[in-house]
Amino acid sequence: MEHPSVDVGNQLRLLVAELNRKLRAHSTVMDLTRSQSAVVSTLDRIGPTSTADLARAHGMRQQSMAAIVTALTDAGLVVGSPDPSDRRRVLLDLTGTARTALDTGRLQRADWLSHAIGSALTDDEVERLRDALGLLQRVADQP
Repeated sequence: MEHPSVDVGNQLRLLVAELNRKLRAHSTVMDLTRSQSAVVSTLDRIGPTSTADLARAHGMRQQSMAAIVTALTDAGLVVGSPDPSDRRRVLLDLTGTARTALDTGRLQRADWLSHAIGSALTDDEVERLRDALGLLQRVADQP
């Protein structure tokens, strides 16, 4: 007999995937591919970095990353500038347009999620969900 954590894990994985799909659907600011969105998120999280470092972080060839960066640059979302410590190297960063779009998208997703929680759950259920967040965080903290 399987351990109960296997069933819970499968249900949680499916639920997280469904929530992610709905959150993406309710954030209509930037029309990006998943790869482009992942690169924008990485730049937002770590700040200026090179194409080579982005490629390593995403487990892809530098040439493939360069194509993604070119598309993001052409869209006005990423800009390159010389690395102050090595002028031969270019550091990529998000433009103000990209940062504004990220902020707007975050607000849209937060609004949808808070509305969905508020309309689907009772006050007591919201408190139970709040309690479950601590448990989920402990799972997320596992290596």
